[in-house]
Amino acid sequence: MSDSLSTDILIVGGGVAGLWLNARLRQQGYSTLLINKGALGGGQSVKSQGIIHGGTKYALSGALTGASEAIADMPRRWREALAGNGELDLSGVRLLSDAHYLWSPGTLAGNLTSFFASKAVRSRVGQVKGSELPPALQDARFKGKVYRLSELVLDVPSLIQRLAELAGSGLLAADTVEPLRENNELTGLIVDGRVIRAQRIVLSAGAGNAELLRALDLAQPAMQKRPLHMVLVKAATLKPLYAHCLGGGSKPRITVTSHPAADGEWIWYLGGDLAEADGVARDEAAQIAAAKKELAELVPWIDLSSAQWATLRIDRAEPAQSAQSRPDNAFLAEQGRLLVGWPTKLALSPDFADRVQAALIRDGIHPQQYSPLPALPRPAVTGPFWEGLLS
Repeated sequence: MSDSLSTDILIVGGGVAGLWLNARLRQQGYSTLLINKGALGGGQSVKSQGIIHGGTKYALSGALTGASEAIADMPRRWREALAGNGELDLSGVRLLSDAHYLWSPGTLAGNLTSFFASKAVRSRVGQVKGSELPPALQDARFKGKVYRLSELVLDVPSLIQRLAELAGSGLLAADTVEPLRENNELTGLIVDGRVIRAQRIVLSAGAGNAELLRALDLAQPAMQKRPLHMVLVKAATLKPLYAHCLGGGSKPRITVTSHPAADGEWIWYLGGDLAEADGVARDEAAQIAAAKKELAELVPWIDLSSAQWATLRIDRAEPAQSAQSRPDNAFLAEQGRLLVGWPTKLALSPDFADRVQAALIRDGIHPQQYSPLPALPRPAVTGPFWEGLLS
């Protein structure tokens, strides 16, 4: 075996949650090493729409839920980080939109007016009209109502790049991971034959956590996957839009974010109810047909006759819940030196880091002195996933 390494915290999984945690701990003086198989952020993270939710969409059933309250403070924390004066310095990360919007195509306007007038959401939203509307909706034929949310939308590839910079030299490209047990206790991992000991080991590999747990001969915590079938459309006629378009239920009919292509055109990335159960059951052609029908009804003034279309299947990896419901918060389970978690949503990455940090403080895990890390093979950083889909 190669020479062994020691560190305070060994993190497995370089999505946004793992990278955020890594940067937070390093800032607080901990020695960390983050290992990742494949490109940093190349799994669920880069396929996110980049919305930093404040929870309002979870209140569409008429009352604030545990999910909406848990996530309510996330936009403030992310804004401070983006401004360079938060818990991390994320200045330089591209902000795609300073607001996300709720958009009623018309039929729900009365219900929405009374809903948004309620005390629960009055401070979180405000109606916009005319030139304040998102550019894509500034058309005489638009008859709906639009409400501005105090949320934001990030360019996720630039976020991943910045978090990778904050990792310094503490990144290691990994292929195989095996447990290191000493005196019947998990004390570290053997990564590609290299022994790495740590005070605590954190698994934050999203869907990869299940495979890692199997490698450690552990069955818990159990993981669930909730699939999505997203749609991408690219056209010279598209203008920026960041909005949940509301239907009759408690979920957005369609959620649109807009992403700049290398040639200057815009790509709309479509989620919401379109991408969920019925969308998951459709093949690519049927899902694109469904998206075309939705956009023809919702934005008929936009000419998409020359548009390029593609779909993308994503598995949202989360801690197992009864009836596969959506978890309200970030999740962390502990077993000896091992901590296993899922942020459950990109916006909740700071919440995930809070939970790990609280466990370290409770257990009296303090930074120690270690030899400097040697030069290590560094994982690549993922780029925009749509470049291979729409070209």
